Amino acid sequence: MTIARVFPRRTKATPDDPLAFIGPPPKKRLPDLDEVHVSVAFTYDLAKAYDLAEQWTKTGIPVRMGGPAFQEPGGNFTPGMYLKPGYIITSRGCPNRCWFCSVPKREGGKLRELPITDGWNILDDNLLACSETHIRAVFEMLMRQEEKPLFTGGLEARLLRSWHVELLRKSRAKRFYFAYDTPEDYAPLVDAGRLLREGGITQASHRASCYVLIGYPNDTMEAAEKRLRDTWNAGFVPFAMLYRDEKGIVNREWGKFQRMWLRPNIVTTKLKANMDIGKVKTG
Repeated sequence: MTIARVFPRRTKATPDDPLAFIGPPPKKRLPDLDEVHVSVAFTYDLAKAYDLAEQWTKTGIPVRMGGPAFQEPGGNFTPGMYLKPGYIITSRGCPNRCWFCSVPKREGGKLRELPITDGWNILDDNLLACSETHIRAVFEMLMRQEEKPLFTGGLEARLLRSWHVELLRKSRAKRFYFAYDTPEDYAPLVDAGRLLREGGITQASHRASCYVLIGYPNDTMEAAEKRLRDTWNAGFVPFAMLYRDEKGIVNREWGKFQRMWLRPNIVTTKLKANMDIGKVKTG
């Protein structure tokens, strides 16, 4: 079956093969297609996605809609279909029920281990919540790849153990992300930073990063900056993640603030400079 995939917007993970389209049907002649799938990752893209589905329906090709935005459980993962080759998912779901996260709504709070396919950028909801057998199998696959692994889906600090650190080190992981979303996340983050250093993964390597949620209701920029700096003190490069509601509305000032904390090189330079100033003042 020949399927065109249509996406409301392009991200780093969007496929770029000839049957992946961004937006409405092109004016040029389409190849022979059996179906068109409109894939929607974010709820704030739903209105645009419905409009795209209507436009593609006019081609006479059957159109289906799906994706995380519809809060429906995901099926088995097909490499290269809705994510660029190299981006993979080996499990779905998470046992946690964080207030800001849509995963429990979509997957019902259950964790499902999927067949492991080749790739190097892991996007699992909570890989470390999987069984040891599954996690070790994932790393065996990663060690066969030419690309160094990335863990952009995020790892849960509370679940990190020494054997995980050994696998991260042996696989020569390029970068892996933890998360600091709530005050309760900080103590486990500090412990995770200690485990990483004890396992030979130093802060100087900038491999250990951390998503820091900012801009949620009642948050302040002063409090957000403190969390970002505390993340660095715990041993991680902070990466600001701006909260969005279902409409995707972003406060302009919060958007400016986030951009100051997005580029790792700029962030680390700024934080190191502040540390040096502090040493001069106290020396």
